[in-house]
Amino acid sequence: MAQRSKAYRAAAEKIATDTHYDPAQAIALAKDTSVSKFDATVEVAFRLGVDPRKADQMVRGTVNLPHGTGKTATVLVFAAGDRAEAAREAGADFVGSDDLLEKVAGGFTGFDAAVATPDMMGKVGRLGKVLGPRGLMPNPKTGTVTMDVAKAVQDIKGGKIEFRVDKHSNLHFIIGKASFDQDKLQENFDAALEEVLRLKPSSSKGRYISKATISTTNGPGVPVDTNALRG
Repeated sequence: MAQRSKAYRAAAEKIATDTHYDPAQAIALAKDTSVSKFDATVEVAFRLGVDPRKADQMVRGTVNLPHGTGKTATVLVFAAGDRAEAAREAGADFVGSDDLLEKVAGGFTGFDAAVATPDMMGKVGRLGKVLGPRGLMPNPKTGTVTMDVAKAVQDIKGGKIEFRVDKHSNLHFIIGKASFDQDKLQENFDAALEEVLRLKPSSSKGRYISKATISTTNGPGVPVDTNALRG
């Protein structure tokens, strides 16, 4: 633990405490200050000027990162018949109906994303206590409640990410791995930022992105100049 703390402090010293960096500089610095012995994930955090308690200010969406996340997501699909077979052929890791519903109801959450056909949602909705807190509940707004389960699986496996503002108005998403080239991380960041900006609620007043940070897993946060995030 002491060695990790020492490494963290050394990395943090590379970040100027009185400076907010443009996104390209922040990405480069986040890569440079990664302290993990494994290939760390590059993470982005925004503080949004919205009130998530109001339905018309809930920011939630998905985006296909041009260069993927660096990780192949584990996908579960609630479907039956031909749709179930299509999901399997598309590469879904877990596919089923009543049997799978029972397994998840028992606490199984060994997957990164869940997809369901519309006819299954009456039963899937009962899993709210298991799926809801983990952000795994299928939702038509994010394309995870659909008859085209094969496309949904392929999109998620190909680097589609989902983001949602939390109750404290924070929004988190990943843009790849520390081993990615700078250009790839930048293009992934730009794609996600564009979608976040597009989803700005019309009822949101004042500064939309009030704070932004880029970091790697267990690494120090690099503050981003929000003036550079206005599209």
